[in-house]
Amino acid sequence: MSKGPRTRPAPGQAASPVPLPEMPTAVRPRPSGEGAAEPAGWALVAYAGTSLGRIFPLMPGETLIGRAPAMTVALLDSEVSRRHARIHFGMGSEGPRLLLEDLDSTNGTRVNGEVIQGARELRPGDRLGVGGHVLKLVAMDALERAFHETMLDLSTRDPLTGLANRANTLSELQNRFGLSLRYDRPLAVVMADLDHFKHINDSLGHGAGDCVLQAFGDRVRANLRESDLAGRIGGEEFLMVLPETDLGGGRQFAERLRKALAAAPLGLPTGELEVTCSLGVAERLDPDQEPGQLLARADAALYAAKIAGRNQVCTPPALG
Repeated sequence: MSKGPRTRPAPGQAASPVPLPEMPTAVRPRPSGEGAAEPAGWALVAYAGTSLGRIFPLMPGETLIGRAPAMTVALLDSEVSRRHARIHFGMGSEGPRLLLEDLDSTNGTRVNGEVIQGARELRPGDRLGVGGHVLKLVAMDALERAFHETMLDLSTRDPLTGLANRANTLSELQNRFGLSLRYDRPLAVVMADLDHFKHINDSLGHGAGDCVLQAFGDRVRANLRESDLAGRIGGEEFLMVLPETDLGGGRQFAERLRKALAAAPLGLPTGELEVTCSLGVAERLDPDQEPGQLLARADAALYAAKIAGRNQVCTPPALG
């Protein structure tokens, strides 16, 4: 019989609850009576394309736009070149000056529907066309930015963990799988399931279960690269999508995550709780034509990890 989660009462007094994870786009109110409103900042807001709703702040200097994960504005779209365009943000005699330059992209860069030649100075409200994306140049103050980011959170993030929600995760997987297939680049996925989570809810209550989910979301974020994606796709089930990663790299990521959770008990109001997870890893193979094939292998590997005793990482059996 498998053992359930173990709790250790905190000495002296009850441990503090696991703190809520800090949302990357949380709205932080300005204290009352504090100075004047913050000056407007320049940003690109995605009005169309797979990044719909996202805000890309523009900082003085260069902003690179392209498909490569290392770009400042990374747009995962097969119609976008790896290095597609560049924005230079400088200061002129009359204030900020933004110049857009196409970097010999395959499909060109458009401003307000017209393909640009050479450099083009941008004005507030200009619409940049990059592949299937439309990015609008806006000057927004802190309140307006907080509004846009909150609306994006409501539509794409899981409110409990701060990770991507199920719909956004599966949509992003479809996009990244398509790029991996078209350009024959490696792609790995990791499916994770919290061990004995039902017992935690049944014995300690759903509040404790929520604390565990929040803490796991923190551990996941701490191990992600900028180009990776993590989402909650079920009650206690999570999916991590790792571009430019093969099976070995995916397994290393999964092991780091497993150890990060198992190494330190979580503090709950009832005491300390030891929590573990099981993980399944798979990589895109040449025969794969749709992401469901990749997910099926990762799910089978996750099932194998749970059958083998939990708190471990498994990969699909080698193909003969």
